[in-house]
Amino acid sequence: MTTRKIIHVDMDAFYASVEQRDRPELRGRPVVVGGPPTSRSVVAAASYEARRYGVRSAMSSAEAKRRCPELVFVRPDFSRYVAVSGQLREIFRSVTELIEPLALDEAYLDVTHNKLAEPLAGKIARDLKLRIKKELHLTASAGVGPNKLVAKLASDHQKPDGLVIVPPDQVDAFLLPMPVEKLWGVGPATQKRLHDLGVHTVAELRLLPESTLLERLGNFGPFLRRLAFGDDPRSVEPHRVAKSHGAERTFEHDLRSVSEMDGVIDRLAERVAGEVAEGGRPGRTVTLKVRYADFTTLTRSRSLPSPTADATRISKVAQGLLRATEAPHRPVRLLGVSMSGLLGEEEALQLELPLDV
Repeated sequence: MTTRKIIHVDMDAFYASVEQRDRPELRGRPVVVGGPPTSRSVVAAASYEARRYGVRSAMSSAEAKRRCPELVFVRPDFSRYVAVSGQLREIFRSVTELIEPLALDEAYLDVTHNKLAEPLAGKIARDLKLRIKKELHLTASAGVGPNKLVAKLASDHQKPDGLVIVPPDQVDAFLLPMPVEKLWGVGPATQKRLHDLGVHTVAELRLLPESTLLERLGNFGPFLRRLAFGDDPRSVEPHRVAKSHGAERTFEHDLRSVSEMDGVIDRLAERVAGEVAEGGRPGRTVTLKVRYADFTTLTRSRSLPSPTADATRISKVAQGLLRATEAPHRPVRLLGVSMSGLLGEEEALQLELPLDV
C-alpha cells in the first residue's frame, strides 16, 4: 500500500498579514482585524506583534484592547482576503488538484501523486512556501506527514514561517509527547474526561484500553485511539466546504435564570462569530439549541435578511429564539448557537463585511 504524502499549509496571521503587507504604516505594530473595542465585536485575526500580548482570534475586541492598549484595530476587507485566497489556491493547483480548503487561509494537499512528478513532499512544501513569499509577499507555515492529523500538527509546530516534515518512521516520536487536546476532535469536554482518567499526553492515551475509551467517549473513543497511534484514515476531500459554525456548552448545574442564559448565549455567539469571520463566509441563519434538564432537546432557527459575522447580531437573534422556548420556565442543561447558510466564495468576494454592525 502506498504511503500517502499530505501537506497542510497554514498562512501566518492571514488577515492581519494582508493588512500589514498592503499598509506599510502597520508593519511591526500590534494589529487586530475586527470591530472596535467599544463594540461587542470579536478579533478575526491578530498579528504576531499583538499575539505577544496574549491577543487571539475569537477574543472580544474589548479584552484584546485591555491586554494591549497600543493595538491598532482595522476593519476587515473580506473581498481582499478572498482574492488573495484565490491566488493562493492557484499556487496549490500548480501542484495538485487534491486540495481540501479548511478556510481562506489553510488547506490540505495530497501530493502522493502530483503534477510535478516530485517524489519528495518536503521539497514540494518548501517550494510552495517560497512561491507564496515571492508572489504574494506573505509567509506560510507548512507541515508534511503521512496523513492529515500529522500534517496539521506539524504545520503548527514552528509558526510563523515554519516547515516541519514528519516521515512515517518518526510519527511516534512526534506524537507521543503531544498534549491530548492537540488531537483532532478533542474539545474541552473530551479533554476534561481524559484528564479525569489521568490522561494528559498522547503517550498516556495509548495505554488506555479501547474498552475504557468506548465506555467514556462512545464511538469516538476507538477512533481517538487510532489517532493516538498516528492512524488517520481521513482522505483529502477536494470539495469539502463548511456548511455551518457552532458552539455549545453543557452546564454542571442546570440554569434557571434567563439572564444567565443570555450571558452564555453572548459568549457562544462570540465564539461562533470568530469562526465565521475567520472562515471569511458570513451566514444568514442563526440556530439556537436547547436541552432541558430531562434531556429533551429542541432547536429554533431564524434566517436574516442579510448575512452577518457580527457577535452582537447573532446573540440578539439567539436570545430572541430562547424566549420562544420554555427555557424561561424550565431548567436548562445545555445551550448551543450556530450559524448556517454561509455565503459561497463568489458571494463573499462581493461583500464588504463590518464586524460591528
